[in-house]
Formats: sequence, C-alpha cells, structure tokens
Amino acid sequence: MIDAQTAGGDVAKPSKSARADDTAPRAWQRMLSGRRLDLLDPSPMDIEIEDIAHGLARVARWNGQTLGEHAFSVAQHSVVVEEIAAHLRPGLAPKWRLAALLHDAAEYVIGDMISPFKSALGLDYRTFEDRLEHAIHIRFGLPAATPEPIKVLIKSADRASAYLEATQLAGFEHTLAFTPI
Repeated sequence: MIDAQTAGGDVAKPSKSARADDTAPRAWQRMLSGRRLDLLDPSPMDIEIEDIAHGLARVARWNGQTLGEHAFSVAQHSVVVEEIAAHLRPGLAPKWRLAALLHDAAEYVIGDMISPFKSALGLDYRTFEDRLEHAIHIRFGLPAATPEPIKVLIKSADRASAYLEATQLAGFEHTLAFTPI
C-alpha cells in the first residue's frame, strides 16, 4: 500500500477530533474529480459538473428494466426533461432550463431510487435528497430552493418523460403508466 508520503503528497497527522471520529461510519463519497463530497453536509464547492454528468450517465432509470441493449440513463432522462420543460414554456430562462436539467442531479451520488421505494423510506430520504439538491443548485448559481411555479413546470416535464419511458422503454401499458402532465 502506498502512503501519501511515498506518493509525494503531504502527510498530515489527524487532529484529536478526527481520530475520535474514526469509529463513526464514513459519510463522504470520493468523486472521480478527487473531491470528497460530505453526504451529511454537502458543500457546493465539492460539486463538479463532470462528476454529475459521469455519474448520471451510469445510473439506469427504471432500475435497468428497459428495452434495448443498454439501459436508459438518468443523464438521458434529464436532457429529455429539460427539452420538455422548454417546449411547455417557450422562452424559459436559461437558469430554469438548467434547473430542469439538474432536477435529478442528486442521483449522481445516491442513485435513482424508484418512486415507490422513496415513498416507503419516507421524509428522511427526501430531506437528505433536498440537502444535496440545494448544494448543487448553489454551486451552479441557482436558488437553493426552486420557486414553486418552476418546480411545478419541471415536475410536469418529469412526469411526461416518465410516461414516455414507461410506455416506450419499460413495457408498461398506457393504462398502467403514469399520467402525463
């Protein structure tokens, strides 16, 4: 095993408080950019668009239960939602198009849990997801909390995309798929 000194890096002795926390479960994720994202207290400064794009491109929608040789990714879904939002509201400001594109960005860290599972987990999951989403928004110059009219627009676009995915990729009959918009 190569330590930091062997690899040419600085060796820092952990503080007393850091050593005391060694028994606590690790609550950060190392990203390919090298950033460490604290999952309990995410900092906007530890969020990189490359990490989001890479992660979402590898997260499958519908738990991978879609037609085709390759899974339909959350990155693909995000682009479709942004396009639908722009179609529903012509002239949508670029920052709100960005908000639509990033609507599932937290999933680059936590994955794409299907809606029924999110409901089963309850409020604690939603609070966790909101905290990460707020940090992502701040990182990219958006308000931490999306204004309600924009949130409704993005949700409409998200549901329309989910309906198309359900009926075209996931094998749902139209009567069993989510109701679009």
